[in-house]
Amino acid sequence: MLDAFRYRHMIAAMARAATTSDAFNAIAEPQRRDILALLRAGERPVTDLARELGMSQPRASKHLRVLREVGLVRDRKAGKQRLYGLDARGLRPVHEWVGGFERFWNGSFDRLDAYVQELKQARQEE
Repeated sequence: MLDAFRYRHMIAAMARAATTSDAFNAIAEPQRRDILALLRAGERPVTDLARELGMSQPRASKHLRVLREVGLVRDRKAGKQRLYGLDARGLRPVHEWVGGFERFWNGSFDRLDAYVQELKQARQEE
């Protein structure tokens, strides 16, 4: 019988393929979010991304493929290398979904601000 737990370290390090073709699934993987964060500064080759994130080039390529397939990353040929860049338009569904919670957060921050103001006023009155 195969002891899958014996190989947990190997499984955890493997890039998982997207099970759906949406941005939510793609950004669920922390290393893909790290790649997107690096690409905010501009286009980069896969070797730079892999080195910066401490992963192998094939693993970085798998993550980039998933991000490209869901429309979060674009690529272009530049001489002998391929440059990858952020395509933030693909994050629109995530932005719209998170935006639905904006009213909640604004209300929470407004209540926090009112509480802080009350504390300041109480200190001044002492």
